[in-house]
Amino acid sequence: MLAAVAGTDGVERTHHRHSARGLLTVFGLVTVLRLSYGRRGQSSLSPLDGALNLPEERCSHGLRHLAAVEAARGSFDATVDAIERNTGTQVGKRQVEELVERAAQDFDAFYARPESADAAASLKDLLVLSLDAKGIVMRKEALLEATRKAAESEEHKLDGRLSKGEKKNRKRMATVAAVYDLTPQARTPEDVLGELRPVRDVSKPRPRAKNKRVWARVEKSAEEVTREVFEEAQHRDPEHKRRWVVLVDGDRHQIGRVRREARRCGVKVTLVVDFIHVLEYLWKAAWCFFDEGDKDAERWVTERAFAVLQGYSSEVGAGIRRSATLRNLPAKGRKGVDACCDYLIAKRTMLRYDRYLASGLPIATGVIEGACRHLLCDRMDITGARWGLRGAESVLRLRSLRSSGDFDDYWRFHLEAEHQRNHRSRNATPPARSRSSQ
Repeated sequence: MLAAVAGTDGVERTHHRHSARGLLTVFGLVTVLRLSYGRRGQSSLSPLDGALNLPEERCSHGLRHLAAVEAARGSFDATVDAIERNTGTQVGKRQVEELVERAAQDFDAFYARPESADAAASLKDLLVLSLDAKGIVMRKEALLEATRKAAESEEHKLDGRLSKGEKKNRKRMATVAAVYDLTPQARTPEDVLGELRPVRDVSKPRPRAKNKRVWARVEKSAEEVTREVFEEAQHRDPEHKRRWVVLVDGDRHQIGRVRREARRCGVKVTLVVDFIHVLEYLWKAAWCFFDEGDKDAERWVTERAFAVLQGYSSEVGAGIRRSATLRNLPAKGRKGVDACCDYLIAKRTMLRYDRYLASGLPIATGVIEGACRHLLCDRMDITGARWGLRGAESVLRLRSLRSSGDFDDYWRFHLEAEHQRNHRSRNATPPARSRSSQ
């Protein structure tokens, strides 16, 4: 027993009494017996709470950890079942959602640490940045104001289903980001087209992304996430000694955001349009000349894709347009052609694949596409799911941590942050701290 306990307010608490608190843990409900120290007109302090790093709420950090792990990979209903199955403890769905939100609250602070980007990388390695976006079905109160107003004012022709051209207006865009290191490997157009075949040559392994961090945010705007991407890159290469490569899908708004951030950081970036998007445009053009399923269309696309990979995107675009004109294709029948040609010509400065391949740069957004599927589609698109903003953001944070291999480090940081919030910020002389309760 201590004679007195001082708080950070400078007031000593000399009156002590025995007290108890219930704690819901992975072993069930337990009772923690401890001494509380108080003084008239002052809040009480319990040094043992700090020593055990007990949370303020009834559920332990061990139970919070279990909820975070389960909710990151399955629905909240499945998380409730998993907790009861593994621990015998019954926790309500709303409690699980609150535990998940608390578990994810230190995400930004964790990655803001300078040491979060200390992974070693060679100056010869490329620093690759990539962004994408996908909509999440949200509850009405979680939609952006413009989307919510559109949803409220929308009048549909039918009650049971949408008619052609109608939208439900119930999604909010989440921005997915990736930053990683990549060892450059020179390739040829033949190598790239060979990798696209159903059976590819495994004797030429592609370089793998290193020190990869992927994350998704629905709470923040695309501009804010783009800034986060560049801040992460700045942590990794503060003196801009490495080559920065930004993979984009061709969206002009995305490209504009990237260029603004690059100017703000004072760094030169190489913008590369994803080659898979180029292929999709070539296929759209092909169906203006060939019937659906015609094998000659595949040969036609391959020939033009090879020329684009050789650096002739403008010439390919001009040639396709000229061919459509010579065949007297009607305006409606050449929409795919015009879309393809406009794309190839407008993006020509970011389609210099001959230079990119010779320098060993990546030309496809496989990493970010995979992140979109894993972070968003596999969890957020569960049938019938309608998300609140805080719940969606928390789950995305936890999935991002697991995808980046940072969850264990984050959890240690989170427990330390919890101790600071709940105990060190109130108790001036806490005793030696043990591990958190289970």
